[in-house]
Amino acid sequence: MKTLQLADIARGLGASPRIWVFSAAMAIAGVAQAAGVEIEVWHTLNGPNKAEFEKLAKKYNKEQKDVTVKLRGFDDARALQTAAQDAIKKKTGPNLIQLEDNRSPDVVSEHKAILPLYQLLAKYPIKDLNWFLPGTSSFIRDSKGRLLAFPWMAEVPVMYYNLDAYKKAGLDPNKPAATWADLQAELLKLRDVANLDCPYASSKQVEVHLENLAPVNKQLYTSNDNGLTTSKTAPVLKFDTLYMRHIALMVSWKRSLLFTESSDDSKSDKLFADGKCGVLTSGSGAAGTFMHTRNLKFGVAPLPYYPQATKDAGRPFVSGSALWAVNGHPQAQEKATADFLAWLSKPVNAAEWHQQTGYLPLTDAAFRASDVSFYNKVPGAKALVDSLRGNLASTSRGFRMAHYDRIQPILNSELNQALAGTTPPVAALNKASDQAKKIAQQR
Repeated sequence: MKTLQLADIARGLGASPRIWVFSAAMAIAGVAQAAGVEIEVWHTLNGPNKAEFEKLAKKYNKEQKDVTVKLRGFDDARALQTAAQDAIKKKTGPNLIQLEDNRSPDVVSEHKAILPLYQLLAKYPIKDLNWFLPGTSSFIRDSKGRLLAFPWMAEVPVMYYNLDAYKKAGLDPNKPAATWADLQAELLKLRDVANLDCPYASSKQVEVHLENLAPVNKQLYTSNDNGLTTSKTAPVLKFDTLYMRHIALMVSWKRSLLFTESSDDSKSDKLFADGKCGVLTSGSGAAGTFMHTRNLKFGVAPLPYYPQATKDAGRPFVSGSALWAVNGHPQAQEKATADFLAWLSKPVNAAEWHQQTGYLPLTDAAFRASDVSFYNKVPGAKALVDSLRGNLASTSRGFRMAHYDRIQPILNSELNQALAGTTPPVAALNKASDQAKKIAQQR
């Protein structure tokens, strides 16, 4: 059999269709332990979120003696990719592996190395499993609505704001801006009254300023009903006047030193945690770090919207990462894997995970089990979670796009060019759209 190279592994873990040739070799069983069944979980969590996952795994191991869960953490996706390549060579592999949303979950699930979660749960059902909201797990369901992986790290992009900085600037910390225009007025005060060198920063800039600009303003991100409608033609990005207006505004904020830090990773999260930035847009999972940062008082709010586009804000896409079951393990390990996922789904455990990390609660019961005091500590947190309940609008169900793992870096590059003033916003968006179209049409 042909040996897969690191480049191939990297593509697969970034969710390209061809790589999930983890093959049966990757899925060969782990070693059974004399004192029960052992299962292994690979993940890329870090900081307080990693510590919380380790805490829950230890709690599970102590509560029963039949199964032992071993967590193996990696610094980043590249490190996990390297380990995955090594696992193929040694014909070993984990039972669960954390993978980022690739916008093509159906493709991932079709590979022999993957055991779709709905198949695992058909053998070993989780009692009274009632997913909290369709949106919590929609990003990891197939076209038939079947659950493909465990959405343990589901999150949405949000706006964080520093309570002390707001008070210093004379702003009401209980009423953060709901629109981009109102946010500009607040950033001016954070800059000129609170004397912040970093009024606004953004992590995950493609997710915030491109992907979710559409659903928050109740528009489609791509053609073909966000790629959810079957069509002979590949979906294309819909960068209309809303996008031109928004990116032009962000460029003007850059020039006026209102928007000083941005990247498509989580670097700006640390600046906010250190109290250097007044406002941050990032994923809700960053709350885990912020809640465990001494002397940081913050609130959370939905992403701003444009009243010219919609009367009220729509809901952002739920995304994040999930735990995928790896195929080919003995029946005892499959059963143990399902048991561990069932335990994580229990309201008390799922509620703790939600409260300690900022990831979305898995079930309605988990939301109800959350301590009221938790929501009181973080202004806006309960209102934000409440806003995600109920039926999803067609524009907020998520999107599907082939080869998006290759498209996203292009979007990030062109966005950087626009924000740096190197390329006009219209030209940058058109170039990004044209390149994305070519890649999405490839077979």
